[in-house]
Order: sequence, then C-alpha cells, then structure tokens
Amino acid sequence: MKKANRFHKKLTALVLAGLMAMSASTALAANTVELGLDDCIQMALENNRSIKQSIAQVDQARWNLSSARRSAGPTLSWEGTVNRVGGKDYEHADYDTAYGNTLRAGYNLDASGSLKHTRQRASYALNAADLALENAKQAVKLQTTQAYYRLLECRNLVDVNQEAVDTLEEHLNNVNAQYRVGTVAKSDVLASEVQLANSQQSLVTAQNNYDIAMATLNNIIGLPSDTVLSVKDQLQYTAYPDLNLDSCTAYALDNRPDGIAADYQVEQSKEALAIAKAGHLPSVTAAVTRSLTGRDEFKEDIRGQWAAGLTASWNIFDNGQVGAAVEQAKAGLRAAEESAAATKENIQLNVREQFLSLQAAEKNIQTTSKAVEQAEEDYKIAQVRYSAGVDTNLAVMDAQEKLTSARTNYYTALYNYNTSKAALDKAMGIPVDIDVPRYVAAQQAGDTPRETLDAALLREKPSKDEEKSLREVKDVVKIAAAKEADAKKAEAKAAQEKAAVKQTKKADKTEKAAVKQPAAAAKTAAADKTGKTDKAATAAPQASENTQAESSSVAAELAR
Repeated sequence: MKKANRFHKKLTALVLAGLMAMSASTALAANTVELGLDDCIQMALENNRSIKQSIAQVDQARWNLSSARRSAGPTLSWEGTVNRVGGKDYEHADYDTAYGNTLRAGYNLDASGSLKHTRQRASYALNAADLALENAKQAVKLQTTQAYYRLLECRNLVDVNQEAVDTLEEHLNNVNAQYRVGTVAKSDVLASEVQLANSQQSLVTAQNNYDIAMATLNNIIGLPSDTVLSVKDQLQYTAYPDLNLDSCTAYALDNRPDGIAADYQVEQSKEALAIAKAGHLPSVTAAVTRSLTGRDEFKEDIRGQWAAGLTASWNIFDNGQVGAAVEQAKAGLRAAEESAAATKENIQLNVREQFLSLQAAEKNIQTTSKAVEQAEEDYKIAQVRYSAGVDTNLAVMDAQEKLTSARTNYYTALYNYNTSKAALDKAMGIPVDIDVPRYVAAQQAGDTPRETLDAALLREKPSKDEEKSLREVKDVVKIAAAKEADAKKAEAKAAQEKAAVKQTKKADKTEKAAVKQPAAAAKTAAADKTGKTDKAATAAPQASENTQAESSSVAAELAR
C-alpha cells in the first residue's frame, strides 16, 4: 500500500515536472507532457467516464443495501388530525374543533423471511457491482494500453515513411545527375519523381494517423485533445511468460470479474425467488400505540388510549398473484443461470482467441524481422546495379517499396504482439485493484461487504491530498492548452493583418504604375517605330537558326 502512495506521488511529480519544463519553453510546446505507459494507465483509471459511472453504480448498490437493512429495524410514526365537529353529539359541547394525535412504534418480526432475503439480495448486488467496477478498470487498462502502443506504432511509421522520402530524394538526385550526363532517359527521372510524390503522400497520411492516435490517447487519459505527448517507451519485443492454454483458461475462470459477477447475479435471482415465495406466508408486526384526542392540540381532555401487541396478516386468497410472481422469479433464475453459463463460455473462447493471436503475432515478428533484413540487402544491391548501369530504375523503386512495406509490417507485428499481450491479460482477468479469489473467499466466510472489499484490495486508494494534486495538474494542463490556443489565434490574426497591409501597399504601387504607364508608352512609341525596321531585317535569319537548333535537339533526344 505504501508503494501505491509512492507511485501516486511519483506520477504527480513527473507530470508537474513536465508542466514546469513546458512553462519555461516556447508557446508552441506549452502543453507538452512526458508520460509512460504506467502513467497513462493511472491517469485513465482516475479520469475515465465509464469507471466513474461504475463507481456511481457501486454507491447506488451500497445505499440499496443500507435501505434493505434499515427496513428490518424499528419504526416510529406520528399522525395528527384537526377536524371541525358538529351535530347532536356536540350540541352541549363548548368547542367546535377536535384535535387528535397518534404515536406508533412498530417492529416487523419478518415471520415470512422476506426482509432477510431482500437484504441478502442487496448484498449480492453490491458484490456484483464491486466486480463490475474491477472489470471496467481492466477494460480501461486494455483500452489505454492499445492506444499507447498505437501511438508508438504511428510514430515508428512516420519515421519509416520519412526515411523512404529521404531515400527517394537521394535516389532522384542520382537519377538527375545521370540524366544530365546522358546515361539515363528522361522517363527514369519522371518515374522517380512520381515515386517520391507517392511516398510524400504516405508520409502525410502517417503523420495524420500519429496526430489522431495522440488525440485518442489524450481523450482516454483525460487530457485536452491538443496536448502534445512525449512518450517514453519504444515499441519492442518482450517475451511473454511460457504458459499453456489450459492454465490460462483455468486462471480466467477463477479470476475474471465478469464471470464471478454473473454468479452473484444468479444468487440475486435465487433470493428474488425466495422473496416471491414469502408471499404465501403471513406477516407479523409488533406495535405500541398511544392516542390523544381533545379540544386542544396536545392534551387528553376528551379521551385517550394506548395499545401494545402484535398484528398478523395473511393473504389467504389473492387470485393467484403470488403464484404468478413465483413463476416469474423462477424464469428469471433460469435466465440468470443461462447468462452465467454463456459468460463462462465466452471467457473460454476469449482466452483461446487471445492466446492464439499472441502466438501468431510472435511468429510474425520473427518473419517480418527477417524480411526487413532481406529487403534492406535487396535495396542496396539494386542501387549498386543501377549505378553500374546493369539494372533499371524500376528495379530500384520496386526494391525501395518492398523495403518500406517490410518495415511497416515489422512495426505492425510489434504492435499486434504488444496489444495481444494486453488483451490476453484482460481475457485472463489479471487484476487491477481487486484480487477476485480473495474477494470471493472473504464474502463466503461471512465478512461484511466493506470487509470483503478491504481484504481483496491490491493497493491503497489515493488520499485526498493526492487526488487534489492530480486535479491541480489537470487544471494546469488545461490552462496551458487554452493559452497556447489563444497564442495561435493571435499569431494567425497578426499574420492576416500583415498580409492585408502588404496587399494594400501592392495595390498602391499598381495604381501608381498605371498612372505613369501612358506617359512612358508615349515616350517609347517613337523608339519602337524606329526599331521595328531593324528588327524586321534581322528576324528572318534568327528564326531560321532557332528552328534548326530546335530540330537538332529533338533529333538528339530521339537518338538517345
């Protein structure tokens, strides 16, 4: 538990350190935050909406149990009446208003057992809500991990496409150099330019995917979508523990919170059936009543009485309503049992799917790694052969395209492997906050819901001071993002105003030139007339020479 507190403090310190560093940097990097996978998971667990919804549902179940427990306790009620009176019975009375007060204390003896089963049903509902919260946290952890690795993958793909653009630019320079000396045709230059344009387009797409992946991760962990994240990790291969499918499946059936929650829902249905059957039994209530009636509000000047005893009621004939409720509860129990069985089957299927996906992803890493090595060697050979003039430009571009594809496949395989590991952890029910077997053992031992939860918690909840620190961090990040947005708007507005001023100055210059143009045209008209004769005299020989040079150039190109 102390480690958990240290982790929370470490997270807060890291984020605050990033914010302090950003405050000293430029406005462009004002909301840059450096985070690792564990930091992102912790922030998502505290900020995610689905987790907050599950927490509210736990509170709802807890208060429902509290209400069910208090229904078995003593009750105290008061009833007051005020009546205008008249008639023969009151002809000689000196008052026309009568007051009445009735004070009643009661206690339901729960002879039918309905209140007991109601409390037990509410307790099972709280157990199911606790495990539903744990399941939501595991799902958010998986979602965060997938988004984090997606960001790493997109960052690597940006590097791959940038390297492809740089390589093609270098190759295009080589092709142009050979074209200038006449060793290659113009078609090689054009083909290289097309290939470079396609790679530049792929780079733009990769950069856009990276921006989207970053915004998605920000949304999951609760940061502004325009926050720039500097992720610490690298997308790499780390071997998963050597487990077999049977052991993974057995672990999942014992630890998956949604599977155990389905069992608690079956227990709730059993208690609902017991409540319905209690309708056939009588209800008994103990009560003490004191009544006061008089001309004054709280005096016994006319008459008063008290009573103490038991009240029993038994619905002997209800036209089959209780029987119908019992059959309805039986059908609900069967539905809950089928739902629990389906959940267990889906757990086994999910474990198998993720286990096989992990194995396939691991094999793909080995295959794509070798493919990258071969593609790199093939590209080097193609370049050397093209430079030596024994191979075509098409072979070089084909080798480069295969190299880019091999590198893309390699990073995709790494992404699939790492996300498959996280998905298998979720399928097996690797805990986040609650150790499910310990939770079940404590509940079956008769511990209260609070004791059951405390016995199963894996880490201590953050203190109020730590929660306050995290809220302050998020507020600082939001303020930084807002300042950056305002700065960008101001820069854009200044650029627009500057462009408008330049356009105005250009228009003024154009207007002045238009005023001066008629005078200049008049001055040069005479000179043009005198020069036309000389130009006409030399135009025909020059045109003939230009035509011959152009024809010679075309012939040389065709010959080449």
